[in-house]
Amino acid sequence: FFTMNKLYIGNLNENVTAEDLVKTFEDYKIPYSGQFLMKTGYAFVDCPDDQWAMKAIETFSGKVELHGKRIEVEHSVPKKQRSLMIFFVSFSFSSHHSLHLWQVLDGLLAQYGTVENCEQVNTESETAVVNVTYATREQARQAIQKLNGYQFENNALRVSYIPDESSDTDSQRGPDNGRRPGYGPRGNARQGSPGAGIPSKHQHADIPLRLLVPTQYVGAIIGKEGATIRNITKQTQSKIDVHRKENAGAAEKPISIHSTPEGCSAACRMILDIMHQEAKDTKTADEVPLKILAHNNFVGRLIGKEGRNLKKVEQDTDTKITISPLQDLTLYNPERTITVKGAIEACCLAEQEIMKKVREAYDNDIAAMNQQTHLIPGLNLGALGLFPPSSSLPPPPPGNAGVGAPYGSFGAPEQETVHVYIPAQAVGAIIGKKGQHIKQLSRFAGASIKIAPAETPDSKMRMVIVTGPPEAQFKAQGRIYGKLKEENFFGPKEEVKLETHIKVAAAAAGRVIGKGGKTVNELQNLTAAEVVVPREQTPDEQDQVIVKIIGHFYASQLAQRKIRDILTQVKQQQKGGLGGPPGQHSQNVPEMGPHQGMPQEPRRK
Repeated sequence: FFTMNKLYIGNLNENVTAEDLVKTFEDYKIPYSGQFLMKTGYAFVDCPDDQWAMKAIETFSGKVELHGKRIEVEHSVPKKQRSLMIFFVSFSFSSHHSLHLWQVLDGLLAQYGTVENCEQVNTESETAVVNVTYATREQARQAIQKLNGYQFENNALRVSYIPDESSDTDSQRGPDNGRRPGYGPRGNARQGSPGAGIPSKHQHADIPLRLLVPTQYVGAIIGKEGATIRNITKQTQSKIDVHRKENAGAAEKPISIHSTPEGCSAACRMILDIMHQEAKDTKTADEVPLKILAHNNFVGRLIGKEGRNLKKVEQDTDTKITISPLQDLTLYNPERTITVKGAIEACCLAEQEIMKKVREAYDNDIAAMNQQTHLIPGLNLGALGLFPPSSSLPPPPPGNAGVGAPYGSFGAPEQETVHVYIPAQAVGAIIGKKGQHIKQLSRFAGASIKIAPAETPDSKMRMVIVTGPPEAQFKAQGRIYGKLKEENFFGPKEEVKLETHIKVAAAAAGRVIGKGGKTVNELQNLTAAEVVVPREQTPDEQDQVIVKIIGHFYASQLAQRKIRDILTQVKQQQKGGLGGPPGQHSQNVPEMGPHQGMPQEPRRK
């Protein structure tokens, strides 16, 4: 329902003033009440009643010129009928790139009319959601028709009207109306500036509880016309997303629960109850374990040294807990599956304990990152791949390095060389029978992989030289870590930790270290890897020095990426590109981190 006496006056020359409109209305003897509300290129005004409003439309629209432009006059409709939601996949991993995306998008939207407001509602997962309000209903209608399916950055846009808050579609979103409190700078209102980065009000860890449930029970959880899930959201005051479209044909589907820790646990309990009941009724399974998805970055701390934390949770809650192997991880799926077996009560207790640990780890990471977002310019929390997206990233299109490599790369990705140190006894396993394994690995990763000769006959460690772009590094190193785990070079509850070396220009080493070791310390806090720039190194003939990175796969990857980012910035600044703090060139590089010299012997169980 809306009043018919409000008018929208469009297609105005930017020099048109309220006085011009007052004069035009008076010349044609059309009464109006109140003031003209002036905006750039359009205005609003009220008429005494809908009769006069109709008269104004007939008199002016398309007939009267002001400053050389014919004005358009129509009924002003509620914002809802003029507002659209646009969804697009954004591979934007660098601030440059996202700035460019916004400019392209702004230009695109402006083709269909006057954009009154445009804001990014979320940046979670790789789907960006943008709300756009046009000045008129007709413009919004045009935009929907023209933009749906439009190819934007190699992906089709999806456009729809913004659902009515009071309608049924949104009612399962619980108390906060679906504007989910972001983790990291989310939901940043975008007035003029792309992502004004307003951090979320929710300071406690807003990590969704992610469950993996057998596909056959999804129907029961949702219930007839969504009644069951609505009931769960209402009772537990949570917002629940069932990712039904994800991994089509998979035996299990993820469910994300956004709420307070208590709300998440209550919802988890209700979902477990439903699954158990369903399993009993359909006689499909004797037991339904609880499966929790957690981002790999938090899992190491959940397991604890030699598995201590995990054992304690098992003992305290009387459950059996297993965690999916590291080698199941990919760049596109950074989550591990934590499977909890036991009585319902016991599983629910375990969920509380597990998520408590995960939230603590998350809080610590956020704190570490907040201290350093200013340090690494353009550092976007979501882009670090540190935080669980609520859906996995689709694989990049082949052959398109610019979009495909999810590391703010400019143009073709650079070839990188990384030295990975592995236990000498593991060399055979990496090479494989007649060199089969290393050949396959090289093909799979798209990288060159060579094993350097032993430095001395009794070297405990051997160096693997991996050359290729970031994507290839990720795959190759991931498989090397996975292989060492599979071949039991590390204990069953032990994460594989390796030492890798990157060579950096001697002049840039100061930037990796930072003033008084600040950058390198923050890198260590951020990535949970140990980063060491050994001091008093003699640069090699290419004038390069070594940076050592020691950590489990994900930590090491993150540290490698961050260091490469710093090096890219140094390069651009040398080209006179982006300004920035000059590098602290220190000839005498301070020792960072606990040990010097050659890689140490990994502690074998």
